[in-house]
Amino acid sequence: LPGPAILGEGKPENQNHAIIFTRGEGLQTIDMNQDNYMEEALKMRNLLQEFLKKHDGVRYPTILGLREHIFTGSVSSLAWFMSNQETSFVTIGQRLLANPLKDVGLNQISMFEAKIANGNGEQTLSRDIYRLGHRFDFFRMLSCYFTTVGFYFSTLVTVLTVYVFLYGRLYLVLSGLEQGLREEPAIRDNKPLQVALASQSFVQIGFLMALPMLMEIGLERGFQTALSEFILMQLQLAPVFFTFSLGTKTHYYGRTLLHGGAKYRPTGRGFVVFHAKFAENYRLYSRSHFVKGIEMMILLIVYQICGHTYRSTVAYVLITASLWFMVGTWLFAPFLFNPSGFEWQKIVDDWTDWNKWINNRGGIGVPSEKSWESWWEEEQEHLQYSGKRGIIAEILLALRFFIYQYGLVYHLHVTRKTKSFLVYGASWLVIVLILFVMKTVSVGRRKFSASYQLVFRLIKGLIFLTFVSILVILVTLAHMTIQDIIVCIFIFMPTGWGMLLIAQALRPVVKKAGFWGSVRTLARGYEIVMGLLLFTPVAFLAWFPFVSEFQTRMLFNQAFSRGLQISRILGGH
Repeated sequence: LPGPAILGEGKPENQNHAIIFTRGEGLQTIDMNQDNYMEEALKMRNLLQEFLKKHDGVRYPTILGLREHIFTGSVSSLAWFMSNQETSFVTIGQRLLANPLKDVGLNQISMFEAKIANGNGEQTLSRDIYRLGHRFDFFRMLSCYFTTVGFYFSTLVTVLTVYVFLYGRLYLVLSGLEQGLREEPAIRDNKPLQVALASQSFVQIGFLMALPMLMEIGLERGFQTALSEFILMQLQLAPVFFTFSLGTKTHYYGRTLLHGGAKYRPTGRGFVVFHAKFAENYRLYSRSHFVKGIEMMILLIVYQICGHTYRSTVAYVLITASLWFMVGTWLFAPFLFNPSGFEWQKIVDDWTDWNKWINNRGGIGVPSEKSWESWWEEEQEHLQYSGKRGIIAEILLALRFFIYQYGLVYHLHVTRKTKSFLVYGASWLVIVLILFVMKTVSVGRRKFSASYQLVFRLIKGLIFLTFVSILVILVTLAHMTIQDIIVCIFIFMPTGWGMLLIAQALRPVVKKAGFWGSVRTLARGYEIVMGLLLFTPVAFLAWFPFVSEFQTRMLFNQAFSRGLQISRILGGH
């Protein structure tokens, strides 16, 4: 290809370089993790014969894909889901990406899927796919699309459709259009329009992800077997796994499209039926699932708050049921599929570990596993190497968080009677004041907390009393309600997050202006709030012993039926 050479990571570069030293008529490439045994060797003669006969009587084949034997499907329900998904993923599509994930855990599956999604993102941007698309005939072009980047692109479009649907609903409810559409007689009696407005897929997204697998098992082992396995997988919460997997693919594929930077991710093949700590799960899924799940949850809550006066609860449930399922899955699937995830002692240890991680200072040589600061810096690496288009796209995407603020400030009881633009201006004044107070406390802690503890405590006390006084005045004189206070949280929290994203995208400018320390402090505050939102429900469920028992039986029921002593495995690493 023209232009300067772009060297990648060592592993794929070595593989490419090794090809020139090979000799002979055929070249066999196998995954280093692939298991090999006597029966596999017996296939070799038949495999080589395939190269000696013409395909469709036209030409000899040059590449032959052979499926690996996935022997870990019985260890746990997750391993079974992955091996079944692998059946369709490998046999129908990417035969060269056969993957015998050994003793499978959610974190390893996610890292593997992140690696493949990153690779497909790079393929989408490459001129190779562009040239193939231009030179293939129509049917070969479709075949190339659906066996390479098409699956990931359609996954991205699926999630983007959910976002468009939610923000469209938010616009309808905040602008008053939804109420007008329901109360206007001419529109209310227009049945086709009502059906279009209330349309929402009853087929769950996780169910759709399993359909190719259902067809493949049906063709190989009969549709009765396929149907029985499919039903059993639904009972073992397979839709949760597939919906969560959807988020992994979308995040890493989308990020690579915007910023590039795919890299080899060592997924590991060790025995992983042991407990992953809360901080580890948070590091892995914070940006790919948790942030997006909380965003969708806020959208759904705001949609209910602003439209509950004229919309029935049944209508709300019908419109948003599958979306709530998606939110719950993206927020809590890592803890549901985490062995011993609801044992109280493990929860206590996780909380101690999380507190230590979130408060540790970063620096040169401090790994991301030990400090939140180091991890946070690592999470922004893709922005440092991104081009201008990527940075502009990141800023434009962050602007969506300001929609909440602009729409919601006019839905408070205090401001409902006015539509003046000054109300929106006043909301920005409040944001500036909040940021100023946070900066004051941060500077005060640095300067006074050691030498002048009493002065620092007095300053904090005065700030708290001022805040309470303003709240009391607003409640008594302006008739502010509890709903207004909740709505204010939904006004200012997303706006702050949007400002954070823009500051991270414009990092060199912010650093030069001297505000990077403040940005880091604000980011840490958001991470603590997100951590508490996720940790509290898990800790609450851990109080009840039957939850842990149910989870173990659900995850490892196949292993139990084979007499595997899971309790010993869970007892130690």
